[in-house]
Amino acid sequence: MNLKLIVLVFFIAIGSSTAQSKKWTLEECVAYAVEHNLSIEQFELDLENAKIDRSDALGALMPNVNSSISTSGNTGLSFDPTTNQPVTTTILTANGGVTSSLTLFDGLRNFNRLNRAKMNAIANQYRLDDLKDDIRLNVANAYLQILSNKETLKVLRAQYAVTEQDLKRTKELIQAGALPEGDLLEIEATAAGLEQQIVNTENLVLISRINLAQLLQITDYENFDVVDVDYEVPPSDILNKNPKEIFAESLTFRNDIKFSESNIDLAKEDLKITKGALYPTLSAFFNYNTRYSDQGGFDSSTGTFVPAESFGNQLWINDGISYGAQLNIPVFNGFSTRNNIKRAEITVKKAELQLEQDKLDLETNINQAYVDVTSFAKAYEAAQKTLEARQLAYNYSKERYDVGLMNAFDFSQAQSRVDNAAAEVVRTKYDYIFRIKVLEFYFGLPIDLE
Repeated sequence: MNLKLIVLVFFIAIGSSTAQSKKWTLEECVAYAVEHNLSIEQFELDLENAKIDRSDALGALMPNVNSSISTSGNTGLSFDPTTNQPVTTTILTANGGVTSSLTLFDGLRNFNRLNRAKMNAIANQYRLDDLKDDIRLNVANAYLQILSNKETLKVLRAQYAVTEQDLKRTKELIQAGALPEGDLLEIEATAAGLEQQIVNTENLVLISRINLAQLLQITDYENFDVVDVDYEVPPSDILNKNPKEIFAESLTFRNDIKFSESNIDLAKEDLKITKGALYPTLSAFFNYNTRYSDQGGFDSSTGTFVPAESFGNQLWINDGISYGAQLNIPVFNGFSTRNNIKRAEITVKKAELQLEQDKLDLETNINQAYVDVTSFAKAYEAAQKTLEARQLAYNYSKERYDVGLMNAFDFSQAQSRVDNAAAEVVRTKYDYIFRIKVLEFYFGLPIDLE
C-alpha cells in the first residue's frame, strides 16, 4: 500500500470516528429539527404559495396587454382585407394588433383580494411559527427522556456494583460460617434482577434516542447520541406567576392564537369580496390593429393599375384604433350571490368561535401545566425523602446482615426498595424539569436547560 493511500485511509478513519463521537446538545437538536423537519418544509411551501397569491392579486389591479399577429395565403375567390374587395387570384395577407383592458370598478373585489393575500401570507407565517413551537417542545421532551433513561441506567449500574460487593461479602461470610449457603441464592437473584433492569433500561435509552433521531429526520440511529449531562432542577420564578397572569401574557405572543385571529380577518375579507358581487363592474378596453395585402388595385381617376404599397407603408396606412368601456350590472343570478354572502357570514362566525375555543384550550393547557409543575415538584420532593429513608434503612439492614442478624431475603428486599426509590427520583426529577419548561414556554421564555 503506497503512502498516499495510507494517509487517505487514516483521514477517513479520523473523520468517521469524529462523526460517530458527535453528541448533540439540546440547542443543536432544536435548531436541526426546525431546519430539517418535513412538516415545516411543507408549511414553508404553503407560505411561498401565499406570497404568489399576493402577486396574483396585485396583477389583477393592473391592465392586461396582449398582442397577436397572423399571416395567410388564399387562392381563388377571397376578399382583400385592405380594400374589402373580392379578388380571384392568389393573395398573401397579414394582420396584427395589440389589445389592452382594465377593470375600473368591480365592487372593490380586486383590492380586497390583494388585502386578503397579504393577510393570508401573515396567517401562514403564524401557522409555520406555531408548528416550530410545537416541534421545539417535542424535541425538548424527547431529549429529556434520553437523559432520564441514561441517568436511571447509571443508578442501576451503581447499584449493581454495590450488589457485586454484597455478593462477594456474602461468600466470605458463608465461608466463615456466619451465614447459611441459601443466603447466597437470594443475593444472586437480586444481582440477576438488576442485570435484567439494566438490559431493559439500555433498551429504553436506545428507543428514546431513536425517537429523538426521528424527530430530527436522522436515520443513522446507531451513531446518534446526546451530550451526557446530569441536569439538576433549574431555578425558576415561573411559580411566582399565577395561571391567569401566564394566560394573559401568552395571549400577546402565542402563534396559535395569532393564527386564529388572522383566520377571522381572512373570513371578514372573504365576506367583503363576496359582497362585491352585488355591485356593477366597469371595465375599459383599447385596441390597435393593422393589416397588409400584396394585392394592388386600379386608380379610378387615371384608369391605371397601381401596385401594392410596401409592407411598412401599409402598416401605417391600414392601421386603426378602437376603444371603449363596458358596464355589467347584476340583476338576478338565482340567489347565488346572496347565498354566498350568507355562507361567508357563517364562516366569519365560525372563525370567531374557533378563536374563543383556542383561547379556552390554551387556558386549560396552562392551568394543567401549572398543576403539573406543583404536583411534580411535590412528587420529586417526596421521592427524594423516600430515597433518603430507604438508603438509611438499607445501611441499617446491611449492618445487621453483615453480622448475621438479617437473612438474605430481607436484605435483598431492602436493596430492591433503594433501587426503586433511586429510579423514582430520576423519573420525577426529569418530569419536573420538563413541566417547568412547558410552563415557562407558555409564558414566552425560551427552552433552555442551562
